[in-house]
Amino acid sequence: MAGEGKEMSFWEHLDEFRTVLFRSAAAVVVLMVVVFFFKSFVFDTIIFSPRTSDFIIYRWLNQLAGLKPWLASLGVEHFQIELINIELSAQFFTHISVSFWLGFVVAVPFILYQVWIFVRPALYPKEKKAIVVAFFFCSILFFIGIIVGYFLVFPLTIKFLGTYQVSDWVVNQISLQSYISMFTWLILVMGLVFEMPVLVHLLSRFGIVSKKFLRKYRRHAAVVLLILAAAITPSGDAFTMTVVAMPLYLLYEFSILVCRNQKAEEEVVATA
Repeated sequence: MAGEGKEMSFWEHLDEFRTVLFRSAAAVVVLMVVVFFFKSFVFDTIIFSPRTSDFIIYRWLNQLAGLKPWLASLGVEHFQIELINIELSAQFFTHISVSFWLGFVVAVPFILYQVWIFVRPALYPKEKKAIVVAFFFCSILFFIGIIVGYFLVFPLTIKFLGTYQVSDWVVNQISLQSYISMFTWLILVMGLVFEMPVLVHLLSRFGIVSKKFLRKYRRHAAVVLLILAAAITPSGDAFTMTVVAMPLYLLYEFSILVCRNQKAEEEVVATA
């Protein structure tokens, strides 16, 4: 192979790939079992915490609202979202499903490491360095996105949707499955959205995008990101949408920084 000067047959490659899949699946299963046995901590302390006004982001907003009179609208009134279960087996299978997804999320760095072991022999030294950096930033950005989703996006979304009423005659009775689906969806979406800089960097390596292109359409990107923020957190509060859009726009600016300068590289190649 390119990096080590050894050639492997198709079946040897297939065997190595099967080993990677087995190790990754084993890591997910082990972490899934660990999460499964910490049911009280996972659900009561982590997953269900944002359903009450005692959650940390709501307390911060209340403190911020008390600083200035014009910030009073940011305050969060006391609320508590009650969850119900209407299916006999739903709680058990929800427990299994949540354990699997949390096990998978925690196993992401190990899975990326296994993928790195698989592709490493086929790479040249410069390519190895680039892939290591890419995998490192993929892991870091993924978990940063999950943190932002958990502490910011999901609480603001569940607070708005869980307390919104078209009429006082209609009482919200939110099912466990609906809550868990929203939780896993928003958390994973934010984790994937935060991979934007890595994606832009890879696209720039193939000449699909460039710094000039991203800078030219910066204003258009800001509008798109505001629309995306409004879709993620469908709140009528402009402050909420702004708070969600800010990390997305910072990601866009960071993507410009990591984007490769194609013109500069072409000049270097031409003078070499």
